[in-house]
Amino acid sequence: MGPDVSADGDHRRISNHLFYWIAGGCGFATGVVGAVFHLAVDRLLLWPHWLADRLGTGPLTIAVGAGVAALAVTMAFLLTRYLAPETAGSGVPEVEGALEGVREVRWRRVLPVKFTGGVLCLSAGIVGGREGPTIHMGASIGAALAEWLRLDKMDFHALLAAGAASGLASAFNAPLAAVLFVIEETRRQFRYTFRSYVAVIVASAASAFGMELVGGTAPQFRINTDALPLMMLPIFMLLGAALGVLGVAFNKTLVMALDWRAKAFARVPVLYPVMVGAMIGALVFVVPNAVGGGERLIPEMPVADLPLKMLVLIAVVRFIGTMASYPVGVPAGIFSPMLTLATTVGLIFGLLVEIALDSASLAVPPLTSTAFAVAAMGGLFSSTIRAPLVGVVLVVELTGAYELILPLMVTCVTAHVVSQGLGGRPIYEVLFERSERLAGRVPPVPSAVTSSPVGIDEPQRPETHSEMR
Repeated sequence: MGPDVSADGDHRRISNHLFYWIAGGCGFATGVVGAVFHLAVDRLLLWPHWLADRLGTGPLTIAVGAGVAALAVTMAFLLTRYLAPETAGSGVPEVEGALEGVREVRWRRVLPVKFTGGVLCLSAGIVGGREGPTIHMGASIGAALAEWLRLDKMDFHALLAAGAASGLASAFNAPLAAVLFVIEETRRQFRYTFRSYVAVIVASAASAFGMELVGGTAPQFRINTDALPLMMLPIFMLLGAALGVLGVAFNKTLVMALDWRAKAFARVPVLYPVMVGAMIGALVFVVPNAVGGGERLIPEMPVADLPLKMLVLIAVVRFIGTMASYPVGVPAGIFSPMLTLATTVGLIFGLLVEIALDSASLAVPPLTSTAFAVAAMGGLFSSTIRAPLVGVVLVVELTGAYELILPLMVTCVTAHVVSQGLGGRPIYEVLFERSERLAGRVPPVPSAVTSSPVGIDEPQRPETHSEMR
């Protein structure tokens, strides 16, 4: 075995086994940071109960709640806008831009702003997910380690991807889905080598370990399900087709909302977070299911036996809430709101299927609506993110619904194909290109070589591009 470190100008090339230990340290640190982030948000989310216990549930409480949330969201917006503009939104496009070699990871400002701003806006109840902040923070931890250790550009790139994967693993306690996320979502940017691939796996596993030491081991959205007859698979194809259409509409509406917000509040940008924050603070007391990321709502809805009209109302309100919240420009993702919307749509679809089967005097399998809710989570993810394999594995890891793998695959692939046929594109790719155009830069042209996990021993990107940092 050769030496652990070899000099290469100002940078170093280290041995594989030492690099894997570094990747594991990156993942473990991300897992711990992610767990602390989750615990901070969960603790502060109790503020409406604290306020209601002291002021009751009348108009005064709603008004004070609107002020509290408006203040928190506005503080998060100001931190983001003036200290680290790249921390706005999920952060995934920023990570992809850094992997592409056209963005710089300024980890010294990203880490504190992403953490503090994310805690402020998410605990206020904004309709956003925690996975965006943890992915961006994980990538920043990877960038910090690469800088401190003066690693070369290929190892910097690998640690960036490993940190992003470990951030997703800490967000959902889903290390396998995190590895696949790098494979599918960053297939254009990730440079496949055995060294980088193993680093991503090691970091994801270490992140789950670190997160579990602090935050627990249970799947985030445990849902009890049962296997369904194979004869119902065509119905899951119908669900997938519907979700393919919904995913395209979701992506286009999100971009339209971003453009509208930028134009309508160009002169007084701080007014928008104040308005959205006040609205969120009021809804926390009036319609609590309409706000927040939905992490607690997802496992509750399938067992709540909600009527069809209520499910439709929740779906519509949460769709609008997501489209209003993401353009605020604070550190929050779209995974969790998307999964919550999908769960609601799946329950609606399942209830309609149960009504149709009952009308035809056919037996209704147990937990039918729940099965469609679980499948819908993967289907909408696949049509918006355009990563069907990640959709299947992520949902299984989150819910524990292993008996629904085949319906999930059918739903996810169908949604992906329908979305592709309608001209839909991956939402993070669209957001990245939009930010490049707004910055006056031309988005990078995808490489003619398509990355794949086959033959991962050698990088598949052009050499000139692989030297970009």
